Amino acid sequence: MLDAHTIKVIKSTVPVLETEGVHITKRFYQTMFEAHPELLNIFNHANQKQGRQQTALANAVYMAALHIDRLEEILPVVKQVAHKHRSLGIRPDQYPIVGKYLLQAIQDVLGEAATPEILDAWTKAYGVIADVFIGIEQEMYQEAEQQPGGWEGFRAFTVQRKERESAVITSFYLVPQDSGELAAFEPGQYISIKVHVPGQPYEQIRQYSLSDGPGQPYYRISVKREDGDEVRPAGQVSVYLHEQVQEGDVLYISAPAGDFQLQRQHGRPVVLISGGVGLTPMMSMLRSLAAESSGAGITFIHAAGNSELHAMRRQVEEIASECPDLSAYYCYSTPTELDRQNEAFHYEGYLQPDWFKEMVPDLNADYYFCGPLPFMQAVNTALDQLEVPVEQRHYEFFGPAASLVASGK
Repeated sequence: MLDAHTIKVIKSTVPVLETEGVHITKRFYQTMFEAHPELLNIFNHANQKQGRQQTALANAVYMAALHIDRLEEILPVVKQVAHKHRSLGIRPDQYPIVGKYLLQAIQDVLGEAATPEILDAWTKAYGVIADVFIGIEQEMYQEAEQQPGGWEGFRAFTVQRKERESAVITSFYLVPQDSGELAAFEPGQYISIKVHVPGQPYEQIRQYSLSDGPGQPYYRISVKREDGDEVRPAGQVSVYLHEQVQEGDVLYISAPAGDFQLQRQHGRPVVLISGGVGLTPMMSMLRSLAAESSGAGITFIHAAGNSELHAMRRQVEEIASECPDLSAYYCYSTPTELDRQNEAFHYEGYLQPDWFKEMVPDLNADYYFCGPLPFMQAVNTALDQLEVPVEQRHYEFFGPAASLVASGK
């Protein structure tokens, strides 16, 4: 627990963290990686280059300062991050390293404004926050290892099958190299894959949603190949998986993790909304919901550029043929002429609230959505306009957490 004076000092830094937070986190990562390059084996290099990790950390520090007297209010966010830390293999002895360079970055950026009083308060606050993370993550490590089929760290899996799903998405079916039991998972969860891309100095870890239902004798991930453009670099790991990893090869993965999970207790209809490769956790949820056949109603909405980029359509239609509770709709932003001739989609353009009203028979539903950030922002805006309660919205960011409020709004 923090004393009242420390809490007051931390709260006094909220305005400067709002304006200088990203500068602080950029400086933090720079100095920490210079002193501890071994940590580059853990952090996502692409997110670093794009500034996404720096922004996410700045937002987290800001929220921690804002709620320092009631940290329980941000516990859901803490648990979300803790899941990622457990999946990546973050350990307690790494927290003092982070604390040292975060405090140093605050001092470097704020200069004389970072008084001894402020630095002392943040030292105490960081200690409390770190202890919360360490405690939660320790429980997660124990659960991951001690559950049936569970394990510690990264376990060797063989690529049993590699299957092309669309022009840019390929599925990998993974089975334990030791032929042992598989840990169970909740639909929506992910695994981390650790690879050493030839020619790169550090190992790299990426998290991929499990894209098939639980209870299979394998884990399946479906990976979009990120070729890069003038703005974004190519995804080293996704390109490596697509081009170089073949059936029979071995990949090292951590046990399933993540808090993006079906909320079954309410009994409301479920609406699954995905854009692009964001359909991967939705496929796991869809298979689970169809198997349960609760009768509550399932609406599956998927947005893609066109049929060439539309993955797993056949699988969805096979599920729909056996599940009377399911209605599936497709939205294409750039359909081909053949798509139009074949009537391969139900809506052209980007998702709009009026179309939601037509497709979703009961707006009082639980909504799960995932996809590129602009897509998620658009879906969230549509749900705002439809007055869907926030507690009935569930979503997953691929990568560091971001804001669902589109810029300029």
